[in-house]
Amino acid sequence: MTDRYDEGVRIRREVNGDAVVDRILASTDEFSKPMQDLLNEYCWGEIWGRPGLDRRSRSMLNIGMLAALDRPDALAGHIRSGLVNGLTWDEVQECLLQVAVYAGMPAGLAAFDVAKRVKDEER
Repeated sequence: MTDRYDEGVRIRREVNGDAVVDRILASTDEFSKPMQDLLNEYCWGEIWGRPGLDRRSRSMLNIGMLAALDRPDALAGHIRSGLVNGLTWDEVQECLLQVAVYAGMPAGLAAFDVAKRVKDEER
C-alpha cells in the first residue's frame, strides 16, 4: 500500500472511530475491496489529507452535499463524523436549513429526519 493509503486509513479512523472502520473492513470481501482501497487512498488520504480545509469544514461540506443528493445512510455517518470534527448540533441544523432553501424542501425535510434519528441515538 502507499503512504497515501496509510494516511487515509489513519484519518478515517480518527474521524469515524476504530469500531466503525473495523466493522467496515471486516465486512469487505474480494469484490468490495477495490472500493474500500479507493476510499482509503483517494477519499480519505488524498482529499481529507489535504491542508486547504480543516476537517470541520470538510464535514460541513459533506453534510450539505449528501443531504442535497439524498444519501441518507452516508449523511447519518457524516453527521456523526461532523460532531467528532467539532460541529455543533446548531451548525448541523443551519447546514440542513441551507440545503432546504438551495436544494429543495424535500431534500431538507429528509435530511432533518436523518439528523433527528442520529440525535436520538445519542440519548
